[in-house]
Amino acid sequence: MRIGLLFSFLFLLLPVAAQTKHPFTFEDMMKLKRVEEPLVSPDGKWVLFAAVDVDLQANTKTPHVWVVALTSRATNTRVAHPGPVLARVGYSDTKKAGSSTSSNHSRANDPGMTGGESGTDSRGREREIISDQDADRPRWAPDGKHFAFISTKENGSQVWIADFDDATGTVTGKHRLTNIATEADGELWSPDGKNILFKSDVWPECDGAPYAETDCNAKKLTEERQSKVKALIFMHLLFRHWNAYKEGKRTHLFLIDAKSMPEFRKGQGNIGVYETFRDLTPGDYDAPVFSLGGQDDYAFSPDGQEICYASNHDREPAISTNNDLFTVPVNFPADATSKQVLAATKDITVENKAADNTPLYSPDGKYIAYRAQQRPGYESDRWRLMLYDRKTGEKKNLTEQFDRWVDTIAWSPDSSTMYFVYAQEGESRIDAISVNGTRLPVYALGTNTPEPSWIPMTFSTNDNIATAPHGNHLVFTTNSIRSPDGIYALYLCSQRCDPPPSPSPITHLNDSVLSRVSMSPLEPFWFTGAHNDKVEGFLIKPPNFDPNKKYPVKFIVHGGPQVPMGDEWSYRWNEELFAANGYVVIWINFHASPGYGQKFIDAVNADWGGAPYEDLMKGLDYAEQHYPFIDKDRECALGASFGGYMINWIMGHTNRFKCLVTHDGDFNLEADYGSTEELWFPEWELKGTPWTNREMYRKWSPHLFVQSFKTPTLVVHGQLDYRIDVSEGFDLFTTLQRLGVPSKMLYFPDEGHWVLKPQNSQLWYKTVNDWVDQWIGK
Repeated sequence: MRIGLLFSFLFLLLPVAAQTKHPFTFEDMMKLKRVEEPLVSPDGKWVLFAAVDVDLQANTKTPHVWVVALTSRATNTRVAHPGPVLARVGYSDTKKAGSSTSSNHSRANDPGMTGGESGTDSRGREREIISDQDADRPRWAPDGKHFAFISTKENGSQVWIADFDDATGTVTGKHRLTNIATEADGELWSPDGKNILFKSDVWPECDGAPYAETDCNAKKLTEERQSKVKALIFMHLLFRHWNAYKEGKRTHLFLIDAKSMPEFRKGQGNIGVYETFRDLTPGDYDAPVFSLGGQDDYAFSPDGQEICYASNHDREPAISTNNDLFTVPVNFPADATSKQVLAATKDITVENKAADNTPLYSPDGKYIAYRAQQRPGYESDRWRLMLYDRKTGEKKNLTEQFDRWVDTIAWSPDSSTMYFVYAQEGESRIDAISVNGTRLPVYALGTNTPEPSWIPMTFSTNDNIATAPHGNHLVFTTNSIRSPDGIYALYLCSQRCDPPPSPSPITHLNDSVLSRVSMSPLEPFWFTGAHNDKVEGFLIKPPNFDPNKKYPVKFIVHGGPQVPMGDEWSYRWNEELFAANGYVVIWINFHASPGYGQKFIDAVNADWGGAPYEDLMKGLDYAEQHYPFIDKDRECALGASFGGYMINWIMGHTNRFKCLVTHDGDFNLEADYGSTEELWFPEWELKGTPWTNREMYRKWSPHLFVQSFKTPTLVVHGQLDYRIDVSEGFDLFTTLQRLGVPSKMLYFPDEGHWVLKPQNSQLWYKTVNDWVDQWIGK
């Protein structure tokens, strides 16, 4: 996210090749490669990553694996100093519609980099090394001579192994490792190189001996596919989640010998089994827990003999956020039963009744770092950085005095320091803290003073960070409002550094596309909002902006509500694309947004239409008063998820907007309670259930204010949205039509909470922009 990047707009300061830039288009956006998390090789020479290619005509998104040399001159590589590396990057004390965050910059006049976008080793450029099949989530083997990845080339999603030539940075061969009928994902190589861990959704009633379990799941899958009856029977809540029905299956972690090859047991037909294959998390639980992305909720110990994972064992997970961390050894006799595996499993956070997630062993094996919340049932409680001593069982909160959410975490190679990502106002930052709880600076000098000084380095990151094995680099993805994810490296000085280091790009996949489009910088502003708190807003001007003209406004309301917006890239709600056809785009980080302290977040509890609505109206008032180019008579408000709810609330409380766009928003809070799935969200936010606190649900429910609905409204909803059921969209559209309010509905039978398919996305942007143009365009 993110504002104040010291380097994110560097390409604007450099001369560029003579060419006419054009406003950003949807087609431009689909040409961009979507860079994923970086993985540093064991010797620190290479960085692996996947990048997704979008084919708009074919309506597909396909990942491929790339590699780039970490030792290229772009990283400002220096000889590593002895001693610990200390870093502080950034200079400062999930009913969510997840927000994309995404910085690549122009090198058009860099004399050291020439040629096509794929680059060459001699230039230190990134290269696509698996292009003949889909390939995602690469993970290094400890020897650096192989890496695992996920591909759907054969028998659905399976784990594959690639042979890697460290000298040339090329793939010399690859083969499929798994052939599990229920498919495989989320692979992780054990540090001792012997095993690979992966996830698969299986039926818990098939728990048993390795061969029997595999055969049972394959048989049930075949029976399900061949059955003419598609009915489901539910025995508990959370029977569907986000965009899929659970169908009685659970996510489990499985272990396979890294040297195994798929084989077929004699006499068993086409049922795939393995010589060494084990379910390490048997039982009627998801282990690991469901995740929308981000850091893994499972990890190997450094010796490869144990794993730690997050799982929720509460009786009713639909109302519980009580994820615990469990450890289990990986080496069991071949005839070990599920009961023996469970008997060896240990709950190490049983005393905390709130969430414990993202375990990560220290390289020396002494600790497990993880993130934890303290208030049970509250998914937006502050995330703290915790340390578990594996020998004594002692737990330490490293960030108790740090009033921000800890996101992705990473260890320094010497186990002395934890790096972590956190939101700060409209951006993300990386910070560091020692295992004894001391916050740490970047030791770097830009002067000749004898003592080290702190250098504030503020930049955007999308929560993917990694440390190089030698300890003198942080590698991370970063993005901005004008550029999607790219991979950067930051040299960490342990002694004097002159000139001081700054993050440098090591990937340039999207420079060619971005160099040809015109985008506007982000402009933050502050105003006094609800509770007399300072609230931050943001503005983008259209391309070819003329200060003497008046411009219509697209007023964006973010989702979450505990999901901030700032200097970040999004493919689903791209502010630059909204501005491209002549609009000023404005949004507000209202009360509930992370990055401003937990009190600011908590203010939304039981006050959905209160403080957030007040912030939005006051923020728009401020913009109208301080930016004379805004045409306040031509404004349209748009939002999704909680933003969609807020658009529905706005509809009944003000007529200042000439049009509205509401996507997947709550309309009737009482009805929505019974059709959503993560019940902990409404029960916390609205302080109970509709039968224990009906007044609260009705107080903030937009459907009770329909008598004031007058604004032309576009309603958008997906059939597969189980977070906010499609009935909410139908109910709203029916109401608008019966009231005679000008309205239109865009319905996607094949999308969930987000519109993800390329051609559906194209239709979404066209429909939304056409609707806005119809009511406030030129």
